[in-house]
Amino acid sequence: MIYLDNSGTTKQHPSVTEVMLRYMEDSFGNPSSLYQLGVDSEKAIKRARKQVEDALGTAKGRICFTSGGTEADNMAIFGTARAMKRRGNRIVTTAVEHPAVLECCKRLEREGFEVVYVGVDSKCRLDMQQLEDAIDENTILVSIMQVNNEVGTIMPVSQVKRIMKKKKAPGLFHCDAVQSFGKLDVPTEADLISLSGHKIHGPKGSGALYMREGINLPPLFEGGGQEDGKRSGTQNVPAIAGLGEAACLSMTGRNKAMKEMADMRRELLEGLKANIEDIIINSPEEAGEDEGMCCGSLLNVSFLGTRGEVLLHTLEQDEIYVSTGSACSSNKKGDSYVLAAMGLDHKEIESTLRFSLGRMNRREEMEMVIDRVTAAVRKFRKLGSFR
Repeated sequence: MIYLDNSGTTKQHPSVTEVMLRYMEDSFGNPSSLYQLGVDSEKAIKRARKQVEDALGTAKGRICFTSGGTEADNMAIFGTARAMKRRGNRIVTTAVEHPAVLECCKRLEREGFEVVYVGVDSKCRLDMQQLEDAIDENTILVSIMQVNNEVGTIMPVSQVKRIMKKKKAPGLFHCDAVQSFGKLDVPTEADLISLSGHKIHGPKGSGALYMREGINLPPLFEGGGQEDGKRSGTQNVPAIAGLGEAACLSMTGRNKAMKEMADMRRELLEGLKANIEDIIINSPEEAGEDEGMCCGSLLNVSFLGTRGEVLLHTLEQDEIYVSTGSACSSNKKGDSYVLAAMGLDHKEIESTLRFSLGRMNRREEMEMVIDRVTAAVRKFRKLGSFR
């Protein structure tokens, strides 16, 4: 099996599973209980919190554990809107954010907030003049992802707080770091940072929201006051412990792992370009860590004259797993709004595949992928499969 959908989810690391089993089978107490079983669970949460803090490398703040990146995004966006509604009503985001951000913004629009969606170019690079023009003294929130989940473009998140200060915006900067955490340095200037466990070989249903020191957001829901009152409900100790272990693992040999991924990505890119005509490379071709470049784990390509979904299932027969876009929006009908915002037309969008690499991929797999993708594209172009 060759798995190239790591932006959708990653295979859980064996040591993460081992840690989680310990808190499922042995130390299973409620972390709010006073006896030793509960104390052991509470210690696991504290350890995981420290592991996530260390992996983030941000200034002092609070880590609130959540059920994943979606809940973390919701906490950040709705919490900020409620906390700062007396200081303004403008929210600035981009046209290519994850649905967990965009759907929150749409709801806030219905509630009377003004939302500005900043556009991108053909490589999903943000229009910086549009961003600067959008931020004003009425802006209470700017929410921008660090790495785009469909094409991998690294966004200019390090510049956001500078622009906000320049424009005298009173609001907070939220960064969705779900695709960048464990791969790149997250923006230390951000007030709020969302992350997810299952993108870094951790468990599904685990995530966290980092809140800079001094920020006090109202909770989404009330209850027993767990997570410092920000996220009530008995904590999922196995998932939290697994997230902590995954966060720790993500920092072990990170630079080497990212270089290996970037090398595999380059080999895949060059092989596809050399063997297949009439393709569009939607991602920035150069991989790296700088803004405007592509994260080394991701490559998005349109194979003109084919249908991405047909290619996906053809590759699946050879146990090669790729995607046509974001897994979180795959159940929605219609073209990718990210690729549409980048200027692609319907046929170009429908012919797209996303290849996303992870730490468990190996360089020798790329030759097989190039060979099988080339054969599939040639086959369906010959058949005239694109209607």
